[in-house]
Amino acid sequence: MKAAITAIGGYVPEYVLTNTELETMVETNDEWITSRTGIKERRILKPEEGMGASYLALKAVEAMKKEYGVRVDDVDMVILASVTPDMPVAITSAYIAQEIGAKHAYAYDLQAACSSFLYAVSTAAAFIESKKYKKVLVVGSDVMSSIVDYEDRTTCILFGDGCGVALMEPNEDDLGVQDEILRTDAVGRNFLKMDAGGSFLPPSHETIDAKQHYIRQEGQSVFRFAVSNMADTSAEILEKNGLTGDDVAYLVPHQANLRIIDATARRMGLSEDKVLINIQRYGNTTSATIPLCLWDYRHQFKKGDNLVFAAFGGGFTWGAMWVKWAI
Repeated sequence: MKAAITAIGGYVPEYVLTNTELETMVETNDEWITSRTGIKERRILKPEEGMGASYLALKAVEAMKKEYGVRVDDVDMVILASVTPDMPVAITSAYIAQEIGAKHAYAYDLQAACSSFLYAVSTAAAFIESKKYKKVLVVGSDVMSSIVDYEDRTTCILFGDGCGVALMEPNEDDLGVQDEILRTDAVGRNFLKMDAGGSFLPPSHETIDAKQHYIRQEGQSVFRFAVSNMADTSAEILEKNGLTGDDVAYLVPHQANLRIIDATARRMGLSEDKVLINIQRYGNTTSATIPLCLWDYRHQFKKGDNLVFAAFGGGFTWGAMWVKWAI
């Protein structure tokens, strides 16, 4: 028995933050951003529309229900993949479960930076394969604008807000999650992080004044590690299972940087038409990038298609997963 994705949904906020508008906020320009990242615009959640990762999640679930006609009140497990939950301590996944009517669902939040959705799918698959749970809702939702300093041109150009959800259920036709390679390395602890707000450096007037509650990164270090590790594990998952680029229908990569995506595709021997990209519209939505890609390109997939999910995130976290499409 495998664990398969049986329905997906996605949602991005209404407000569009373009590169042109960013030019009025920090020292940058459209050509520089586009050439180095591939990003043209990103979506930002404004308070007048709604608040929090849960708001985006509930919108994405509604889109999934409308598209696939599925029930969610009988979901027995909810996993939220996010670095920006609604609040500390009180888990956001429990609130999502309550609001979708899944009164008996077991829920928890999972944080593995930009690899969070990949890790959450792996966890959901393990629970389903163990037969402990039959219907798992995996949510990738992040409001990155809540931790971005819009005076820091190295980070504010990269991130956007969004959510993607995936319903996972047992499958006995050999469809669903086939294999995975997931990795971590604490060498990246200081290259991509938010300094304050945790137990290591609790909030204070000093940390707020020093802007230590915003995400920071050493771009070159992160880029170098991301290119090598995301590409290597994506190639390794093929080699491990006796596959070649010809066997892959699509690469579904984390949308962090177009150059990282291109390097991964080359390492796998994939042509451009097999690489799914929406970074130009949404930027890096962290936990939401992979499920938003699935949502955007859902009409191109055929049952049985071999998909490779690949991601890289702070900490460092990274990995690749081979999935046979089941919808």
